Amino acid sequence: MASCCHSTFTKAVFLSILGALVDTFLSVLLLIHGTNFSRFSEHLQVQEFKFCSSVFDLWVLSILRSCSLFGAVFGLLCAKRKRDAVARIILLTKPLLYYIIACTVYIVVKFLLSTECSMDKTAKIWFDCFMGWTFLGTLMTYGLWYLLSRIKVVSLSTEQEIGSIQERQTLLGIDDFENSSDSNCDDEDTPSDKKESNISAWRLMSYCKPDIPHISLASLFLLLAAVGEIFIPYYTGQVIDGIAIEKDKAKFARAILIMALISLGTAIAAGFRGGLFNLIEARFNRRINNYLFGSIVKQEIGFFDGTKTGEIVSRLTSDTTKMSDQVGLNINVLLRNCVQSTGTCIFMFKLSWKLSVVALIGLPLIAFISDIYGEYYKKLSTQVQEATAKANEIAAEVVSSMKTVRSFANEDEEIGQYKRRQNDIYKLKVKESLLYGGYRWCTEILALALDVVVLLYGGHLVLKGELSGGYLVSFILYQFQLSGYIEEVGDIYTGLMEAVGASKKVFELIDRDPKIQNNGGVTSNEVSGEVKFENVSFAYPTRPDIPVLSNVSFSAEIGEVVALVGPSGGGKSSCINLLQHFYEPTAGQVLIDSIPVKDYEHKFLHTKVALVSQEPVLFARSVKDNIAYGITSSSEIDQSLVEHVSQLANAHSFISEMPEGYDTETGEKGLQLSGGQKQRIAIARALMRNPQILLLDEATSALDAESEHLVQDAIYKNLTGHTVLIVAHRLSTIEKADKIVVIDHGKVIAQGKHKELVEQNGLYAKLVRRQMLGLEKRSSHDVAQTSNRYLSRSNSESSDSGSSNCSLAISKK
Repeated sequence: MASCCHSTFTKAVFLSILGALVDTFLSVLLLIHGTNFSRFSEHLQVQEFKFCSSVFDLWVLSILRSCSLFGAVFGLLCAKRKRDAVARIILLTKPLLYYIIACTVYIVVKFLLSTECSMDKTAKIWFDCFMGWTFLGTLMTYGLWYLLSRIKVVSLSTEQEIGSIQERQTLLGIDDFENSSDSNCDDEDTPSDKKESNISAWRLMSYCKPDIPHISLASLFLLLAAVGEIFIPYYTGQVIDGIAIEKDKAKFARAILIMALISLGTAIAAGFRGGLFNLIEARFNRRINNYLFGSIVKQEIGFFDGTKTGEIVSRLTSDTTKMSDQVGLNINVLLRNCVQSTGTCIFMFKLSWKLSVVALIGLPLIAFISDIYGEYYKKLSTQVQEATAKANEIAAEVVSSMKTVRSFANEDEEIGQYKRRQNDIYKLKVKESLLYGGYRWCTEILALALDVVVLLYGGHLVLKGELSGGYLVSFILYQFQLSGYIEEVGDIYTGLMEAVGASKKVFELIDRDPKIQNNGGVTSNEVSGEVKFENVSFAYPTRPDIPVLSNVSFSAEIGEVVALVGPSGGGKSSCINLLQHFYEPTAGQVLIDSIPVKDYEHKFLHTKVALVSQEPVLFARSVKDNIAYGITSSSEIDQSLVEHVSQLANAHSFISEMPEGYDTETGEKGLQLSGGQKQRIAIARALMRNPQILLLDEATSALDAESEHLVQDAIYKNLTGHTVLIVAHRLSTIEKADKIVVIDHGKVIAQGKHKELVEQNGLYAKLVRRQMLGLEKRSSHDVAQTSNRYLSRSNSESSDSGSSNCSLAISKK
């Protein structure tokens, strides 16, 4: 149930009724004075009706206008659900606009034909007045209809709330209910928590503001080129008059010379214009990409959990390129066509205003066709971009995971998926082609019809002596030019709608505010490293109904090494993510030095807290750049410090053995390095920051026993005074920790040192026994493998058949 805001509703209804009454009164008054009212019945007879002089049809149009407004108001007053009534008015707004366009064309044709009719002076004055009022009344009707469509609607709960406020204010003697109701209506109409992107052609053009100097200079050359092109048809008519009609050789030569000079100047100006607009397009593309990428990298981590990489890449490449191409082209063509169309119309009206009116009748019709076509094309363009993004998602995912695809021999299935996505795009492109073909048919037929009408009417004016033959040729050339400009305007509109469709998702990303704001203001110079989790509960944004942590509480004192252990999926890594402020808890607080993590300034926090994840990601840069990532620029990297942290992470030896040492490229995501090498470089990258709090999320899982031992020594010996949180399953990594926190199913079930937890015989003790049993089995297996290798080596020395046969025999055994 919904109702309308009182003040807006009353205002719109009153103005609409008043406008309809005024329209009806004036139309009747003009009808009475514009015709012999005593013989009004004769105007209803077909044989007495004269289109060029009768005002009866204008009166009928006024009655239709008034009835439409009265009908809309009556529907609003009688409707039980005001929201539905307003929705119907909004739905009929565009058909009414088309009706207004049709009426305007009708009025222009009637006025043009009235110039061919013989009327006395008094009748002509009243006829012209009726024509003028019909035009103004038509515009007024559309304006009032639009006002009715803007009536604000509120829900029943808001209406009841307003009613209760009114009752309380009445009891208190307060009379400002109308103001308060308006305020509520405004809040309902534009809720603060729903920020929608203003996706429009103006929004696209607004990003060209920094290029105004370039656009101004380009527009100057555009103006020169356009003006030059405008004069060419005029002097073409002069040439024809000089040759065919006046036989004036001097006039012919002068016209030819002027045409040549104008053509040369136009060509030079057009070259500068095209080059400058290409530059503007490149600057726009750079700007929109920078805005989009800047907005993307500032989004919260949860956004990337729910958004595929391929879709983001598609927005950065396909969508922005389409936007810049269309905008760069459309600014150029639109400005040029505006100047040329204006100049062409001026010359056309100078040659013959009657013929010009006939030629311009087609403009509203072309605008009507372009509007309908543009709406459908905008929807199709958005669907094409969506389908393209889905295809790019598959391509990006497969290319980045090619080893996995090859390992499972699933190339054919991935190719099939990609083909299906491409087929979806093709089907939409087929619809676009059919739609564009229909649009071309309509515009071409309309242009041909206008050409025929202009030739017929132009010939009539030449025969009457109102227009010379040369001027008729000039007018026809101008009309051809104007048809080309109008056709280009149609292409501009559809291209702009295509760009608007492509920009929808781009602007949504640009306008999107991160749900987690990294705008804390704490930038203390010293962070001691105390960590506390106080009754923390958490669920990932992509899975809000599945709790990951529930009332988790533990602490890490300054300089302590705290290990988080437990079964996989228990919530250990989630604790690390919360401490990094990748997410915010649904309840409780995560504190560093008794200050909530969210209150720290983003960059400052991550200079004091460093993470080494289980699957570290290296960038496609040199080893040195990866280790110093986020600290300094490449030219300012301290080589000695890089080598020092590499030694602490036991990475210096293998880096030095590489052909280019620390300048060796790691490849995309570090694919040119082994898993253990990537982990050691990631550890060095974390140590490079000299963090007060070091987070190790299975950071040594890919290291061999010896490398792990050396890294552990670095952790326990070289990080004295630094707080370390370790997520690990290996007993060797956690048994020396100052505190062990056991987490299972999102809850802390035990805390203490290794010996204490083993003696409690709980979950931790079970995990330890299970791991010890696995180590014993692994040790026995290692002994068997050593014996087999020794036996194989001995047999290979005494056999002529080679080591392969011995290995095969051992394998069979």
